[in-house]
Amino acid sequence: MDMTMLDAAFWLTCLAIIALLVLSGLFSGSETALTAASRGKLRTQADKGAAGAQKALDVTEDNERLIGSVLLGNNLVNILATSLATALFTRVFGESGVALATLVMTGLVLVFAEVLPKTYAITNPETAAARVAGPIAVVVLIFSPVVSFVRMLVRGILSLFGVQTDPDSHILALKDEIAGAITLGHVEGAVEKEDRDRLLGALDLGERTVEEIMLHRSKIEMINADTPPRDVLEACLQSPHTRLPLYRDDPENIIGVIHAKDLLRGMFAARETAQSDAEFAKFDVIAVAMEPYFVPETTTLDDQMRQFLRRQTHFALVVDEYGALQGLITLEDILEEIVGEITDEFDTSEDAPVKSKDGGWLIDGGMTIRDFNRSTECNLPDEEANTMAGLVIHEAQMIPTAGQVFSFHGHRFEVVARKDNRLSTLKVRPLRRTI
Repeated sequence: MDMTMLDAAFWLTCLAIIALLVLSGLFSGSETALTAASRGKLRTQADKGAAGAQKALDVTEDNERLIGSVLLGNNLVNILATSLATALFTRVFGESGVALATLVMTGLVLVFAEVLPKTYAITNPETAAARVAGPIAVVVLIFSPVVSFVRMLVRGILSLFGVQTDPDSHILALKDEIAGAITLGHVEGAVEKEDRDRLLGALDLGERTVEEIMLHRSKIEMINADTPPRDVLEACLQSPHTRLPLYRDDPENIIGVIHAKDLLRGMFAARETAQSDAEFAKFDVIAVAMEPYFVPETTTLDDQMRQFLRRQTHFALVVDEYGALQGLITLEDILEEIVGEITDEFDTSEDAPVKSKDGGWLIDGGMTIRDFNRSTECNLPDEEANTMAGLVIHEAQMIPTAGQVFSFHGHRFEVVARKDNRLSTLKVRPLRRTI
């Protein structure tokens, strides 16, 4: 090697290569920091007055343009640094300088322009994102025309293969990302089961309908409007429920909903003014009843909860598309999807799964699949059926008889008891896995 070659141009080229490696590291680390940083954490910091966090939020608003600009800048500096290194090593070492430049630049780029900055960025993503947001915003502004052209070109090529890009897909996937983070936190032990159930229950309100959690019409306590007032009062006092539907002639013909407090208040006033028992017996129950509130079975739980709060009522009757009564739903039913079963001294809580000696559970066929999953940590699907009995009937494609056994979704289902066409009791046990 001729030492006369180590002139000013040589050292300027070395300094240029070092500067380009620094820029490459900046681009690589920025890409990792800005894509790995939690927008939720950045928003919290920005609300507290952190200018860097607000800048990072602005930069990451258009993720596609950000990544395009960073990749363009990173490739430019890497290619330029490699070209300069090749020319420099060729000048000093001759033809063997090409291979030597390739080896040296690969090592330098790998360590100082990729692994080192990305390791730092992934370790402190929010801090790193706030620090690099300013310079990267300038880069995005400079490269914006080129990136826009590249974006159009890429989308055109992808469309040829039937791939459609949705710029709002990250917004639509945010809920799934949150749910996945909660579930992962539970698996790793950072989130308790009760917290996971509450959080996921709240997220699911917009996806589930009143049909899935309503009390079926076969279990609704009703009162005939023509029943003598004394019997109506006795039925209300014996019932664990505060509100009871009133029907006339046919249980499908709901004409009102009686609230126990309204009934007692009305009867007390009537008794005070009645001159005789015969006059009191003419008390009109309908006069103190509320108008029935009907909702479609396809209403989402999120919408129904808003309706309950807006109307200042907690009780609704569920009907199908033909107007036929299907069940009833209360605000308490919706809240139970978030916080779990709510009981008081008058409430009759649903039967919980009873653990059997063989590791299975004895359950009521009317138990919802969601409640079973919550109680047992199982993961049975609830897309095709709402109740455990419904799941068995759907999978068996028939109404089984007592004693029949089925295996699906990794579990063994035994019909313990059947009443009419209803599977009243089931025994569920996980299948043992064989290696």
